Amino acid sequence: MSKTKKICISGMVMAMYIAIMFTTQHFAFHAVQIRIATALYPLSYVFPFLILPIGLANGLSNFLMGGLGAPDVIGGFIAGIIVSGAAYLVRRFKLPMFLLIPIVVFGSGLIVPIWLAPLIGWPYFALAINISLGQIPSAITGYLLIKALDQHADKIGLDK
Repeated sequence: MSKTKKICISGMVMAMYIAIMFTTQHFAFHAVQIRIATALYPLSYVFPFLILPIGLANGLSNFLMGGLGAPDVIGGFIAGIIVSGAAYLVRRFKLPMFLLIPIVVFGSGLIVPIWLAPLIGWPYFALAINISLGQIPSAITGYLLIKALDQHADKIGLDK
């Protein structure tokens, strides 16, 4: 894939992530964070070049809509890179694709409370449970998206 295509796809995914966050911000920035946009994290399973753009999109959406300042922006950036990077590692090490679900659920659920719990005054484990529960719909959606992309890779010009 050419650099131009990678840049275009990266820009589109970042725009989708931020647009989804904007339209769902009323339930994406609370203790139970139902972040539909995290369904895009597993895209790095197919497109590893998206690891950094997904992290940037997360950090940027936290900056534009989150209101909790630098720790949330930097934390979101790092969490996006870690979780989308872990999604890529599933493919890299030929692990079962269903592992994308717990990666999104627990990756976000255990990383985000590290900085968010002190910022909002919640205990780490209570917040980890709430965030993990909120990630379940996105994780399943992301898995189904990747499963569909993987099944039709030859039709859309993807390497398997």
